[in-house]
This record gives sequence, structure tokens and C-alpha cells, in this order.
Amino acid sequence: MEFNYDQMLKLTETWLPIVLAYSGQILLAILTLAIGWWLINAVTKRVGRLLAVQHVDRTLQGFMGSLVNIILKALLIVSVASMIGIQTTSFVAAIGAAGLAIGLALQGSLSNFAGGVLILLFRPFKVGDWIEAQGVAGTVDSIMIFHTVLRTGDNKRVIVPNGSLSNGTITNYSSEPQRKVVFDIGVDYKADLQLARKVLLELAQDPRVLRDPAPVAVVSALGEGNITLSLRVWVKNADYWDVMFMFNEKARGALGKHDIGIPFPQRVVKVVKGEMLLEE
Repeated sequence: MEFNYDQMLKLTETWLPIVLAYSGQILLAILTLAIGWWLINAVTKRVGRLLAVQHVDRTLQGFMGSLVNIILKALLIVSVASMIGIQTTSFVAAIGAAGLAIGLALQGSLSNFAGGVLILLFRPFKVGDWIEAQGVAGTVDSIMIFHTVLRTGDNKRVIVPNGSLSNGTITNYSSEPQRKVVFDIGVDYKADLQLARKVLLELAQDPRVLRDPAPVAVVSALGEGNITLSLRVWVKNADYWDVMFMFNEKARGALGKHDIGIPFPQRVVKVVKGEMLLEE
């Protein structure tokens, strides 16, 4: 095969100006890509350290770092492509349209994602807390980006979407170190109220009951069939249910020793012209 110098020369004369014209842009684009890539990785690590200093949840630290890294690298690639003469307008428009379509299709998921970010950022509760929200009460087992897992008192696993969780009312029973126990009990109208109050306060001498604030026993209501006495004490959060159950167990016996009656629910039966009428 005979080598055609004239054809080679013509090809060189055709492509050499193009190569010389674009070589500088290509080298600059490659340099920009390399330096930008390195800077983005450095910025991502910096963001991770800042989130760690602010004691942001580790799940959110990793996710935010990855999100920042992906967004910045996508912008870098688009910028480099425009440097070498690639038209990116239609490309960016296509990405925007695809993002809009995906956003509309995943409205619920994006709402849950935003709720998860808010929960992990502002921390209205943490793993191990006992909370009540969306009609469910339980211990927080784990907090994910899209949902939170609760473990109920009977060991059921309930998954609550973060969107509804972050936009609703949350009662956190574990956030404070102390809780107030309010124990109500009805006594007979003939009972000595001062003695009844004294008996209830003796129950509050349990070592789990805090002395400050001091326990109190008050008359909280005058009902149709009984007088409601209310024993109010403060305990450590972990002792709440044990103390409440103790009051339920011992109050009847302690009041009975002093002949203080606890009236039973009463029902009045009236017979009117052969018909029986019940009245509570």
C-alpha cells in the first residue's frame, strides 16, 4: 500500500488549526476538573467536621456530606463541559424537567425526607426516648431519613413517616429528668378528709418520691357519689410507672385501715308503670 503524502498533508492542514485552537481549552478544562474535584472533596470533609462539631446525628452527617458532594460535582462537570464548547443549556433544561417530574411523582417521599432532616437537625427526640405522636406511643428504636421506628409497650414495631411526624404534635416523656405523678382516688362524703390526706401523704414517704418539690394531697373534685382526693408527687422519670402502680396497689388498704371508704359505682333502679329505668 503506497503512502499518500499529499493526502496526509491536507489532513494535517485541516485538523492542526482545530487541534491548536481547542488544545488550550481542553487542557484548561482538564486542569479545572482536577482542581475542582480536589476542592469539592475537601469541602465535603469540612462540612462533615462542622456537622460533627454541632453534634448533628451521624446519619444526617453522612447523608448531607454525600448530597453536597454530588451536587457540587454535577455543577463542576456542567461547567467543564461548557468550557470546551459543549452546549449545556438544553442539558440543564432536561435535568430541571426530569427533577420536576421526579419531585411531583415523589411528593410524599420528599415530604418524609424533609421531615427526617428536620428531626435529625433539631432533635425533638432521640433514640431511646418514650414519645407519643400520630396516635402511637412507644420507645424510639431508630430514626431514619424517611421514617422513624417506634417500639410499643407490648413490643410491637410501628413505622411512622417523618413527614407527618415532624408536622404533628409530639409528646416526649423522656426529655425531662423528673415527672409528676398525679394519683386520684375517690372517698366517701362521710370520710375525714384531713385524715385521708394524711394517709395519702404517708404513702408518699416512699424513697423514690422526691422531697423537692414536696408531695401534696388536695381535694380536686366534689363528685356525685364521692370526693376526689389527688396525691401529687414528683419522681425521677424512670420511677414514674413503678410509683403509680405502688399507689394503686396500697391506697385501698391504707385508707381501709382508718375506715375511710372508697364508694363503689352506684346505679339507681326506678320502676315506672312496669318499665325499668336505670340511672347512673
